[in-house]
Order: sequence, then C-alpha cells, then structure tokens
Amino acid sequence: MSLPSDNRSWPSKDAKLALSDDKWDDCMSCRVTGSAAFVGLGVYSYYTGMNNLRKQEKAIMQGPTKYKMGSRRLGIATISASLVGLGLWRAFN
Repeated sequence: MSLPSDNRSWPSKDAKLALSDDKWDDCMSCRVTGSAAFVGLGVYSYYTGMNNLRKQEKAIMQGPTKYKMGSRRLGIATISASLVGLGLWRAFN
C-alpha cells in the first residue's frame, strides 16, 4: 500500500478524530441486566456455598485436608464479594 500522492500523513487527522470519538456505550437495560446478573450470582453463590458447607461440616472436619471450615468460608465469601463488586462496577461504570 502506498501513501497518497499529496504527502498527507497517513492516517489522516480526520480518521484519528473519528476513532477517538467512537467510544463504546451500552444502553441502560443492558447495564441493569448485566449488573443484576452479577449481583444475583454473587448472592446465590454465597447462599448455596454456605449452605453446602453447613451440611458437609462434619465430613470436612474429619477429613485429612488442611483446608477446614475457615478457609472454605473465606473462599466462598471472597468469590461472592467479587461477583457483587463486579455487579456494582457494571452498574456505575
């Protein structure tokens, strides 16, 4: 590909301006749906994860693994908080 014969810089300033103005923006319903999905998934994962830990507590405590209840609760809480945080970020950014 060769440059235009009139020695303009390639790409032109108009093209750079058009690319800088082309920012991605989504509709309000997309933003609400996406943030609700993340927040809902965070709440659901916390509820079901803690419920399953309560049901399996005896087997976990008797097992040979070093990851007992505290670290498992922390893991569930961290994942859930991350998902809720993503939902809030999606709602406001």
